[in-house]
Amino acid sequence: MPTLAAYVGAALAEIAGCFAFWAWLRLDRTIWLTAPGMASLALFAYLLTLADSAAAGRAYAAYGGIYIAASLVWLWAVEGVRPDRWDLIGVSLCLLGAFIIIAGPRAAV
Repeated sequence: MPTLAAYVGAALAEIAGCFAFWAWLRLDRTIWLTAPGMASLALFAYLLTLADSAAAGRAYAAYGGIYIAASLVWLWAVEGVRPDRWDLIGVSLCLLGAFIIIAGPRAAV
């Protein structure tokens, strides 16, 4: 399975799984929604293993913009792999990009 497809599937599974808990806790829906939610989160975790990467932290960093910085922290703290200069350059560019997306001026719609 190509990495891009794994990431897209993982994103959908993560959102669905997290939303199941959101619906139960924030929208007063039945607790039974958490059962398929947990299955969806397990699928999310499995799909991330299909990404072509030697280190889980690097795979997670590539997975999503908002997870990039936390993923490199995971890489170092949990896996014991210190990010190299290319990791640091990449995360810096991604964080700059995220900042631009969030703080950049927008035309009125």
